[in-house]
Amino acid sequence: MADGRARQKEQTRRALLRESRRLFATLGYGAVSLAEVVRAAGVTKGALYHHFDGKTALFRAVLEEVQQQVGEAVAAAADAQDDPWACFTAGCRAFLTAGTDPGVRQIMLVDGPAVLGWHAWRALDEAASARHLAEALTSLIDEGLIAPQPVAPLTRLLSGALNEAALWLAESTDPADLADTMSALSRLLESLRAESRA
Repeated sequence: MADGRARQKEQTRRALLRESRRLFATLGYGAVSLAEVVRAAGVTKGALYHHFDGKTALFRAVLEEVQQQVGEAVAAAADAQDDPWACFTAGCRAFLTAGTDPGVRQIMLVDGPAVLGWHAWRALDEAASARHLAEALTSLIDEGLIAPQPVAPLTRLLSGALNEAALWLAESTDPADLADTMSALSRLLESLRAESRA
């Protein structure tokens, strides 16, 4: 009996996350009401409030889910490479590719900072991706592939560039923009290589 209730609670939570993600991605946070979410999920408002204390908490859970999925795509692309430099560049490319999805853009890059506030959004971004970027850069510096330098500012510069490019690509209507951005990214990253400074 308890297992059945736990399973039902988890199904309700998943339905709320699935439907609110769809609505937030297509309409944007400001245009979505909780009434629409519960109607789409086929649950009551009480069920929603059992799992989330309001619309912002629901959005935060959706954002965390989106960030986790983007992080998994980045990790999978990086892990498919053997060479440390190729791992790093593949991960950066995968982040840009993930950001071309309009729903990811809307939730992660547009509404995320607007709804949660810059500091809360940055903390989530730090936990989801900036920390991994810093670890990758530290490893590349330790291996001599990037010249020794402070990692924190380099991480912020690259993270900002990748987020801004992802925002731009998600709004772009020119199919050539993705290839052009990937080429620019390759040149930018290559400029960091210790060998390129020689």
